Amino acid sequence: MNVFPATDSFYSRWRALNDWLVRHQTIWRPAPFIEPVPGWVQSHPELAQRLIGLSDAECAGLDGQPAKLANVASQYLPELALYANLVDVPELAPEPANVVAATLPEIRATDMPGRKREQAGAFTAVLKPLQQPILDWCCGKGHLSRTLAAQSQNQVQGYEWNSKLVADGNRLAAHFGDAVQIHCQDVMAPHVLLPGGTHIAALHACGDLHRQLLIQGTAAGVPRLSLSPCCYHKTAEGRYKTLSERATTHDGRLALNRDDMRLAVRETVTAPTGVREQTTTLSQWRLGFDGLQRSLRGVNEYLPVPSYSPKLMHQGFAAFCHWAASKKQLILPAHTDFDTWLAHGVQRQKDVRRYELIRHVFRRPLELWLALDYAVFLEEQGYGVRFGRFCARSLTPRNLLLDAVKKKGARERLS
Repeated sequence: MNVFPATDSFYSRWRALNDWLVRHQTIWRPAPFIEPVPGWVQSHPELAQRLIGLSDAECAGLDGQPAKLANVASQYLPELALYANLVDVPELAPEPANVVAATLPEIRATDMPGRKREQAGAFTAVLKPLQQPILDWCCGKGHLSRTLAAQSQNQVQGYEWNSKLVADGNRLAAHFGDAVQIHCQDVMAPHVLLPGGTHIAALHACGDLHRQLLIQGTAAGVPRLSLSPCCYHKTAEGRYKTLSERATTHDGRLALNRDDMRLAVRETVTAPTGVREQTTTLSQWRLGFDGLQRSLRGVNEYLPVPSYSPKLMHQGFAAFCHWAASKKQLILPAHTDFDTWLAHGVQRQKDVRRYELIRHVFRRPLELWLALDYAVFLEEQGYGVRFGRFCARSLTPRNLLLDAVKKKGARERLS
């Protein structure tokens, strides 16, 4: 089934996603970690029973296959059958041999994690040919900068605010003879100098950093802007402010807060097994303490506590509870039965994992809703936009690319 008109556009896709997400927000907004029995459990009891009845292996399998999960859930929520069509985007990645050719050899990839090396190579391969001088936005040590430089005849500059990373990046570039120069620059400064005639690239710049690039780059009329967004929720604003005029003026526009945007990127497909196990244990502890604090306070509501250092986990659940209680000015009774509350946390984590599954169907649609707003914005500023996946999800779930080229004769952005 095709939910888009024959004359497809980024705005029509954004609008279809927007309206679909609005219709189902009672399903994906409630967070089971905070709300033990989400409201939709009462309105969709058969779906809730199906999820609660899943084994751990079935949970893991469905969580890693959102299209299959949507198909299963569509038995109870028929509109979820539209999922595959809603999230379908073009594959931009070239032939594997071309990706390998654009990836820095391991012998030159000093201080560059293997996954980051492959991501930079895949990103670069999609952008070739590289015809203008390049500016790597929020470049860190310049891993992408050096990868781009190896595929370009032009100078590559980088902007990075951390002076230590700047020094390390310039040292690496000098050591390998790369045509790269990294500058210490806060890209969130009110007026960032953008070199004329420059192609600006950003691989996984977070939240406000990549939105600043979109705003500053289009205002300056840069000839090309290539962006793979990441961590949309990292923003100074409490709510997402749409960039495009058409999205902003759309009746019934979805309003996303920071937690909604965090849901869009809450995936762990690339996390090591040990990290996943550690995350599960911490979730059990937090939920165990949550049950304890609700009982202790006589208030049936979630009480958020700060991040807990994994280095302290060897001290055990009881120590975690005392730590968490101290953060909230609570005193735990001397007779507290920590084993009972840990068992409560383990069971709650099992339920949360199953209830959360249905929310996970909406992660990619939410991410696309955000990225398509960027695409519409770029079109409104006079750019031709290529949009799709630059690599497989197994390499990084944040595999969307916006590659925008300024159209000749296009008007400059109006303030």
